[in-house]
Amino acid sequence: MFSIIQAAGWPIWPLLLCSVVALALIIERLVSLRAARVAPPSLIEEVLGVTQLQIPSGEVVGKLAENSLLGQVLAAGLRASQTDPRAGETRLRQAFELAGRHAIHQMERYLNTLGTIAAAAPLLGLLGTVVGMIEIFGSQSPTGNNPGLLAHGISIALYNTAFGLVVAIPSLMMYRYFRGRIESYIVDMEQASERLLTHLVNRAMPPATMPMPAANAGPVTVPPPVAAPAAAPVQGKAAKAQK
Repeated sequence: MFSIIQAAGWPIWPLLLCSVVALALIIERLVSLRAARVAPPSLIEEVLGVTQLQIPSGEVVGKLAENSLLGQVLAAGLRASQTDPRAGETRLRQAFELAGRHAIHQMERYLNTLGTIAAAAPLLGLLGTVVGMIEIFGSQSPTGNNPGLLAHGISIALYNTAFGLVVAIPSLMMYRYFRGRIESYIVDMEQASERLLTHLVNRAMPPATMPMPAANAGPVTVPPPVAAPAAAPVQGKAAKAQK
């Protein structure tokens, strides 16, 4: 490996740095984007069960926020409900949205760097190819070709091109993988937040009551029945028949 690096020349050193950074970011994101640290599957059911009778204490909400990123989002809604027990749907939704944006920022950390490496590595390999071509043309002289310089230029061109692709392809694949995983977590968080929001709003609504008559209301008077209108006198042939 060291002999390959020596043969590739100085353009391979930026690619080596990119490979080390990309590997570190991939390992870090694989650890950070586990389901247990982002959105445990049974967490929303546990929260709904705990809040069935009353809002939990601040200590319990703090432990929920430390559980995972989804726990932070749900804890934000519970804290808003603790601050104002009669908070409406708009106020609670704002609390969930602010916490959700922060959780998305946490999940997308370092992904821009990984995407930049995936896009820049082929360009760095192309730079090494150009440097190798320069070495090849530099080996030409009026007296003849220098085989050593010619072989060195070819090695620089090929090694840098290959190493640039080796760095870029895994970085791009993992970048797309992390993006898809984050999108899935965002959908899960939205559904869990909506369930808890509906639960908190229903708890804050007062029970429906039937209207009662006022205490100082006077006696209820019933209007007299309306008499039926008198029958009209019979006219025509019926009156002549009576005569």
